[in-house]
Amino acid sequence: MNTSQQEFQIVFGTGALGKAIAQQLIADDKQVRMVSRSNQENLPQGVEFVIGDAADPRFTQNVCQGAEVVYHCAGPKYNFKAWVKEFPPLQQGILAGAIASGAKLIYGDNLYGYGKVKEPMREDMPYAATTNKGKIRAQLAETLMNAHRAGKAQVAIARSSDFYGEGVLNSVFGDRVFIPALQGKIAEAIGNLDLPHTYTYIQDFARAMIILGERDEAIGQVWHVPNAPTISTREMLNILFEELGLPSKMNGMGKLMLRIGGIFIPEAAETVEMMYEFENPFVVDSSKFVNAFGDIATPHREAIRNTIAWYQQYLQTQAEYESVKNEVRKSMEKVAAT
Repeated sequence: MNTSQQEFQIVFGTGALGKAIAQQLIADDKQVRMVSRSNQENLPQGVEFVIGDAADPRFTQNVCQGAEVVYHCAGPKYNFKAWVKEFPPLQQGILAGAIASGAKLIYGDNLYGYGKVKEPMREDMPYAATTNKGKIRAQLAETLMNAHRAGKAQVAIARSSDFYGEGVLNSVFGDRVFIPALQGKIAEAIGNLDLPHTYTYIQDFARAMIILGERDEAIGQVWHVPNAPTISTREMLNILFEELGLPSKMNGMGKLMLRIGGIFIPEAAETVEMMYEFENPFVVDSSKFVNAFGDIATPHREAIRNTIAWYQQYLQTQAEYESVKNEVRKSMEKVAAT
């Protein structure tokens, strides 16, 4: 661990959010350590990578020594049983590491804990979730804030809406939207496409978490990530197709289609209990963050343009990989035939 002699930032989780945070920190000339049980693909150049189980407090207490800020972006697969079994020990492990090092802990959260609301979501709203995933998210957030209130840890929580952007695949505005659209096919979104729905750009989520880690006054509070002005999902999709120069083709899947799709895509079935987000207006109020630290939100058109470029590169890489794999297979078949 070559950063042990100087302060560094540590990122738990190497998914899209973790990578976006690390990439921005590297650009800011920060020393960055990333931690994951296994995934070390396509990490930003310049980071130190450590393999380990973040649910093990002994490991996290060791790996966090010398850390200035701990970014908690890790999570189990989008599966209720996995959340119940894996999320609490994962969070306790990361919290133990932050406490041992005295580092700030910035947690990347979502909006599930509020439950179904009839007005724009604010940070002072009570946890009123009735869904299984919503209850778990509320419990996790309260555990962290209780640790802060007890004087054990320095915690701030960043909450985003459904996010999209570079590296975001398994999202309601992810691969099942962008890949078909790039291919001139039907983009498969969720729910009523004409309702207002706040979407968060992954780079804005990352930047917001970094700002919270830099500002002492952010600690001990929940903050909603700034977002571009809320529009409908249909308007989001129209921007996507306009940027592609293609006629708009879209579909909003309801609960029945998600249940059927869940036979082949488990995440689809897991989304059913959260469908209230897509059957009612789903709007986030981020004015608290904007008033305190400024509006960092990227306009949707620019963010979608950036996301298109990433998906184009992703598809090209996937095609090249399949081509190499086919060549290897043909060579092996020739060898076997001789």
